[in-house]
Amino acid sequence: MSFSRTNSLRNLASASVVALSTLLLPPATAVDFSEQNSRTAPAWLRDGVVYEIFPRAFSPQGDFNGITAKLDELKELGVNVLWLMPIQPIGEKLRKGTLGSPYAIKDYYGINPEFGTAEDLKRLVAQAHQRQMKVILDMVANHTAWDSVMMQWPEFYKQKDGKIVPPVPEWTDVAGLNYENPKLREYMIQMLKHWIDPKTFNLDGFRCDVASMVPTDFWEQARVELEKVKPDIMMLAEASKPELLLKAFDLDYSWPLHGTLNQVLLHGAPATELRRSWEDSRKQFPRGALHLRISDNHDEARAVARFGIRGALAASALMFCLDGVPLLYNGMEVGDATESGDPALFEKLPIFWRPKERPPLREIYRNLASLRRTYAAFRNDLVIWLRNSDEANLVTFLRLDEKDEFVVAVNFSNRPIVGWVEVMHDQEFKPLKVAGMPDAVPGAFPLFRLNGFEWRIYHRQVTK
Repeated sequence: MSFSRTNSLRNLASASVVALSTLLLPPATAVDFSEQNSRTAPAWLRDGVVYEIFPRAFSPQGDFNGITAKLDELKELGVNVLWLMPIQPIGEKLRKGTLGSPYAIKDYYGINPEFGTAEDLKRLVAQAHQRQMKVILDMVANHTAWDSVMMQWPEFYKQKDGKIVPPVPEWTDVAGLNYENPKLREYMIQMLKHWIDPKTFNLDGFRCDVASMVPTDFWEQARVELEKVKPDIMMLAEASKPELLLKAFDLDYSWPLHGTLNQVLLHGAPATELRRSWEDSRKQFPRGALHLRISDNHDEARAVARFGIRGALAASALMFCLDGVPLLYNGMEVGDATESGDPALFEKLPIFWRPKERPPLREIYRNLASLRRTYAAFRNDLVIWLRNSDEANLVTFLRLDEKDEFVVAVNFSNRPIVGWVEVMHDQEFKPLKVAGMPDAVPGAFPLFRLNGFEWRIYHRQVTK
């Protein structure tokens, strides 16, 4: 398909959503966020590739200097946003595991001495900025450790029958904060400013843990104040809550799509569920909403452990090629399968940087990041789902702008597929060479053969 105007592209991209909207109307009392606009994210974020770092596990020494030493490697990979998991001192009272969870913070203003000094952190941020990379900090605003310095103000905490309680009964190592207290809000906003202030650490924003458990109006209040310090701040919500993207946050997690990915690759759900999940989010979220596209993260087993190496790579190809901002997690680029999540979150399990029998994942991810950087069609929100010959196993869609069109085909089964995709100007598409991936048969498109979990990208330059 070729078009001369962006509006035409956008209308076509939303056509499949409109077709289903009459069947899946929200309850009459529900807020229709799809009729509102999301806040506009900084351009550097929309064009970003985020890399999540668990400092304890990222290097043998497990500190800031171990991250600084690898900045050139991360830059060469195509990463431009570094997300540091929490770096503050960890509570000792009721801690889980040997080292405790980094999400049980003892002092919001402190730095875990295991990671180094304030000067080490400042050097890491400054060195990243010199390489045109942003650095954001994981902020745990919903709860603290039981021996937090804030316990001197018990009114800052949620209480039941006069006793401070965890935010969720199972989270026994943390105590829930009470955002009905204006003094707590003031404390937290001043603390957030501390980390982004150019005179202190000059961080570029926050990934906000369990953001939906903190009142939305606090985040909106904080955003106004933080922008006074850093106008182009980035705010990432660990949530899937449409109202958060109206004023407070620039993007959130695509948790629904991630859950659907697990259903398809682990439980045999048809690949059509991926399209359905994407369309459902389009109907529920504000216009222009930006989502972090994840297939791996610190909250569960590694993708290579869940999906196998080829399945994990197919999942990554989908996340890099869809709209939104893709995430790489802590050694994902080498296929590290070291445990993460509970209980590994509470121990020291360093990345194994040279696992055996892996495809050239670093090269493949570098190519995918380069593709996003080179072609604006991969950085907009225009996605056209395409009909194909085996929709239970095969996902096909078009990414496009006024200069380029790309057909992405991903086989989500472990069996070879010989099939076709339905797209206009099919004879003009040529397969893109992605380093580390098998070459396509030249001249066959729109017919193709994909091995189990194989994927391919085809390109057509639009002529006016």
